[in-house]
Amino acid sequence: MSEAFAYDLTVPVAEIRKTYRYDITCQGTVPSAIGCALEARSFEEAVRLAVSLGGDADTQAAIAGSIAEARFGLPRAIVRRTLGYFDDDLRAVVARFCRRYVKKGLARLFGV
Repeated sequence: MSEAFAYDLTVPVAEIRKTYRYDITCQGTVPSAIGCALEARSFEEAVRLAVSLGGDADTQAAIAGSIAEARFGLPRAIVRRTLGYFDDDLRAVVARFCRRYVKKGLARLFGV
């Protein structure tokens, strides 16, 4: 990533936070989101770091969370709480998706 796109992924999130401003471009959002995911020690920390930057926080959190899920997995407590907000129809959609596309270990996390 550093070579292909000239992203400096060595800058700590605390330094990014000092100068970060709302920026909807990939050049302004993706490097900071990757930095959050790489600096974090857990899925939740990656998402929190991304949100803490402000700006396009939902996009940054989505990117950082996706990378962090690959690194750390999804915490069971977060999955359960999230599924608790869904109605029965939406939970059924998630279950069908998991049965079809998700590895068995992760599908069990979603209760399917």
